[in-house]
This record gives sequence, C-alpha cells and structure tokens, in this order.
Amino acid sequence: MQIFINLLLGFLIICAVAASLSKNLLNTILIFMSYSLIMSIIWITLESPDLAITEAAVGAGVTSVLFFVTLKKIRAMVKSDNKEGEKANEQENS
Repeated sequence: MQIFINLLLGFLIICAVAASLSKNLLNTILIFMSYSLIMSIIWITLESPDLAITEAAVGAGVTSVLFFVTLKKIRAMVKSDNKEGEKANEQENS
C-alpha cells in the first residue's frame, strides 16, 4: 500500500510541475483535471471519502467545465479546420 501512495504522490508532483510549465491552455486544463483526480484518490486512501467526493466533483468536474467554457468564450479553443483555413489563406496572400 505504501508503494501505491508513493506512486500517487509522484504523479501528483509530476502533474503540478507539468501544469506550471505547459504552454498550451487546453493541455494545462487536462493536467489540472488529472491532478484533481489523483488528489481525490489520495483522499480516499486517507479515509476521507467526503473530501474525495468534493475534490472529484469540484476540482475535476465543475472547475474544468468552467475553464473549458472560458477558453471557448475567449476564443482560445477554435476548430482545427479554422486554423488550417487561416494558414491556407496566409500562404495564398504571401
């Protein structure tokens, strides 16, 4: 059991560092979701199911949905077809 907890703590540190260093906003949100899910598993191993449920619902659920909606509103998440079309237009104009 101790090996499993140490493995979870290692993944938690990796997620925290990766979220800090990531340049892509979508990847950062996905890493944050992973961080929250790992943290909820750690809460379960610490025998705190109420905190685990709250962490999973709020951290990985509601907060991530709000981040996705925010990215969509600021147009940071666009369809890949639009990006390819813009690149083609730029090449034609050059």
